[in-house]
Amino acid sequence: MPPQTPTPPNKFYFYYGHRKPSQNRPTVRGGLFSNRQTLPPPKPKTNKHTHLFQIQKWDPHFLSHSNSPSPSPEASFSASIRLSPIARFIIDAFRKNDYKWGPPVVTELNKLRRVTPTLVAEVLKFQTNPTLAFKFFHWVGKQKGYHHNFASFNAFAYCLNRANHFRAADNLPELMDAQGKPPSEKQFEILLRMHSDAGRGLRVYHVYDKMRNKFGVKPRVFLYNRIMDALVKTGHLDLALSVYGDFREDGLVEESVTFMILIKGLCKAGKIDEMLELLRRMRKKLCKPDVFAYTALVRIMVPEGNLDGCLRVWEEMKRDRVEPDVMAYGTIIGGLAKGGRVLEGYELFKEMKSKGHLIDRAIYGSLVESFVAGNKVGLAFDLLKDLVSSGYRADLGIYNSLIEGLCNMNKVEKAYKLFQVTIQEDLEPDFLTVKPLLFSYAEKKRMEEFHKLLEKMEKLGFSVIDNLSKFFSHLVEKKGPVLALEVFTHLKERGYVSVEIYRVVMDSLHLSGEVEKALSLFDEIKGSDLKPDSSIYNIAILCFVDRSEIKEACACHNKIIEMSCIPSVAAYCCLAKGLCEIGEIDEAMLLVRDCLGNVDSGRMEFKYCLAIIHICKSNDAEKVIDVLNEMMQQGCSLDNVVCSAIIFGMCKYGTIEEARKVFSNLRERKLLMESDTIVYDELLIDHMKKKTADLVISGLKFFGLESKLKSKGCKLLPD
Repeated sequence: MPPQTPTPPNKFYFYYGHRKPSQNRPTVRGGLFSNRQTLPPPKPKTNKHTHLFQIQKWDPHFLSHSNSPSPSPEASFSASIRLSPIARFIIDAFRKNDYKWGPPVVTELNKLRRVTPTLVAEVLKFQTNPTLAFKFFHWVGKQKGYHHNFASFNAFAYCLNRANHFRAADNLPELMDAQGKPPSEKQFEILLRMHSDAGRGLRVYHVYDKMRNKFGVKPRVFLYNRIMDALVKTGHLDLALSVYGDFREDGLVEESVTFMILIKGLCKAGKIDEMLELLRRMRKKLCKPDVFAYTALVRIMVPEGNLDGCLRVWEEMKRDRVEPDVMAYGTIIGGLAKGGRVLEGYELFKEMKSKGHLIDRAIYGSLVESFVAGNKVGLAFDLLKDLVSSGYRADLGIYNSLIEGLCNMNKVEKAYKLFQVTIQEDLEPDFLTVKPLLFSYAEKKRMEEFHKLLEKMEKLGFSVIDNLSKFFSHLVEKKGPVLALEVFTHLKERGYVSVEIYRVVMDSLHLSGEVEKALSLFDEIKGSDLKPDSSIYNIAILCFVDRSEIKEACACHNKIIEMSCIPSVAAYCCLAKGLCEIGEIDEAMLLVRDCLGNVDSGRMEFKYCLAIIHICKSNDAEKVIDVLNEMMQQGCSLDNVVCSAIIFGMCKYGTIEEARKVFSNLRERKLLMESDTIVYDELLIDHMKKKTADLVISGLKFFGLESKLKSKGCKLLPD
């Protein structure tokens, strides 16, 4: 074998970007080095000064810069691995300087010999900081011999849109035009697509108006369709029609998509005549709509409740000899059934059946539910028989509707048999199944059967107590609290009680004026094994205040606080009014502050009470009257809590004379009766005496004279 000469080692050449190709040196792409080989990382020197390690500044992908802050998502390794070396160098320069533009960043970037528009687009594609992107874009534009191209402008537009600076992105066409790059349709299409995807209809029209009228760029048919579709979807039908006028003015030919966008918008707006006119134009110039288009129109109008429009579209479909399919029939039958026109839907159902269509069970369900709601239970059962004979198995919703219909017709026995059918067919009945039966038994006071049904529910795995709470809410709403109290009395003997049931019954009794019965239930629950919650105490506060038993109401309030709960707004308001009626104004104002501090949606009157107290520091009746006028303009009432706030503020910060001026003004404007003015004047004097006595006692305590006054039997000091 001839001896082999050793091959000389390869030389590595670092280059910035792609080399300029020549005859003897082709273009090299894709690596940091010209021969695509990777050098091992250099070993760290032992004498290098080590920085103090900080975990929040640790960077797992750029370990050579461990003293720099954590990278943002756009500088992560998974993103930078897809960038060119120079783009990675630029992003790393941003990262090392906390993603803030400044002289250090410019110094790093000045190391680059040349920056191309393609490189700018590549950097901006992964940039999410709009300020940094703008600074970089502006700095690159000032480089000698550099000119932005469409790719860099487009990347800048995407970057601004990602950062929600879409208004700045809309100004890019003017910037392009100023730099000698008049924007084309492509640049406007990018902006239109951004606004369309974000649902900004008015911005879509703004960009379109700038595109057509300022820059003279006429959209294609595809872009016109996108503009009109975005305007229709965002509820700007009038603007979409004006764009369609420009479309026709430009001499463009409509596509089927163009017509359908406008037709759908007109259907949703309820403009059926205009829609039919456009439909005739579509039929004349292009083609007639197919069954899918007609079904879409019906589906748009059904949620809007425009059933007449649905039927007119249905007639147009027949006129075009378009055969409706199962989806079209199901859409219009369901809409007519839910809209209270079940007989018209039933006629279409029979027409559908005569044509041999496979009828969906959902159609049966909507018709059965509507027949039951219209007290046509016989027709509903006919549909059930037809459903079973067609090979279907009725679902639980159909049985629930039929059971409710039978109970409404006082045929409880048949309804119970149907309930047993649901059990036999393993349909797992729910509360909606048994609610009509429970209601009928309670209304007829057939409590034995009521209890048997509860036992049946327990065997089926029902949460009986939770369902009874829902049942009592329904019973109170339909029949009032008297019947609910009678049923609850029977249930307590069988042990069916809960705090929620007590709350529902007590609340209904209080609302109907039966305060004594509500409080008797309150005493009953306190003496039972159940523990009242804050809602029970809230209702008790309302009842005690109605009976003018303010101390008991305050005790309930304290119980709520001990439970680490917050009283309801109604309890706060009622208790504050009760305290004001007995002259405890200081305690009432404390409740006002607590309510506003604990409840976000506190009453507006309470907020104005604090404003009145604050304005009383000026001791000016006119300013207080201005606050009262603003309060009444906002729809707030002038109750005793507001008047007590005037007394509290003037006694603490002002004078009796200014307070009397406020009440005199309210009496002259007939906002207060004369008797109320006299009562408030007495409260004002008593409260001022109390405040004066408190000041005297505080002064005596400060100077240490309390013991001498007690020895002389002074009445200023309490026992």
